[in-house]
Amino acid sequence: MTEMKTVTGNGTGAAGSRRSYRAVPSQRSTAVNLGPLQDLPGFWEGTGFSLTARPDFSGGNPGGFFLELNLLRETIEFTTIGSPVMNRGSVQGDIAMYGVTYLHRVTDATTGEALHIEPGLLLNIPATTEPQADASVARLATVPHGTSFCAVGFAQDVVFDRIPDIPPANTVPFPVGSQPPPPGTKNPFPEYDLSVDTPFRTVPTPAGITQEAIDDPHAVLRAALREQAAQGHVLTQATWLITSTERAGGIGNIPFIVSNANPLTWRRCSRSRPSAARPEPSTSSWATRRPPCSTSAA
Repeated sequence: MTEMKTVTGNGTGAAGSRRSYRAVPSQRSTAVNLGPLQDLPGFWEGTGFSLTARPDFSGGNPGGFFLELNLLRETIEFTTIGSPVMNRGSVQGDIAMYGVTYLHRVTDATTGEALHIEPGLLLNIPATTEPQADASVARLATVPHGTSFCAVGFAQDVVFDRIPDIPPANTVPFPVGSQPPPPGTKNPFPEYDLSVDTPFRTVPTPAGITQEAIDDPHAVLRAALREQAAQGHVLTQATWLITSTERAGGIGNIPFIVSNANPLTWRRCSRSRPSAARPEPSTSSWATRRPPCSTSAA
């Protein structure tokens, strides 16, 4: 909510007439108030890769899934909210939050098919006394499957003296509640082995998707960073926005999602201060009541 001010003057109306306007701070002061979000406004685009073991009801696969492989093209546009968002306090004074709206779109880079769209907000929240909390950031998002979430976390500035080391991500399925298998664990499902022909995997394999990427999707991220460095775009610093629904916020789902997937938590680490020609890849993860089935590197 913003304040409405009333002034008198000889504007477009008669002398002494009263007119209202919405008081908005300058772009410079708004950028400062965005804090760790200040470098986001603008239009970003890039490429990626996704691997999804989606349910298969044909009855032909004992594993019960189809492994879908996609090369991705992603765009995301951030727009500054032009004035403070005032939250009125009842047990402490009011707080002013600043933020950006965003629209994230993902399409299949091979076919042009739409795969994902997500409108949302990122907010820079000041420290509060009720509740007692440090300054934080929040992400509010809605996805068309019928899920909305509010994830809360913090910003972390990091400095690099070399290309960041991104640890391996294992795609071997494991039971919910157990520990992920260690890196290098052999995947028992033939759908994950490109040397094995199967009708339960995307055919033909999109050009550019390798066995290394299927075994460890983070290999795509490491390759992108090496390519950027070779082009002279050396990553020296970044601001990480680390948000989660585990301790604050939450997830809301339509009944179908509750019965068939029911995501319980959401966690993401993404970079808000790009220092290369394109934004650094980021990763996200969902925890559900069913075995993890989707991994992406974008």
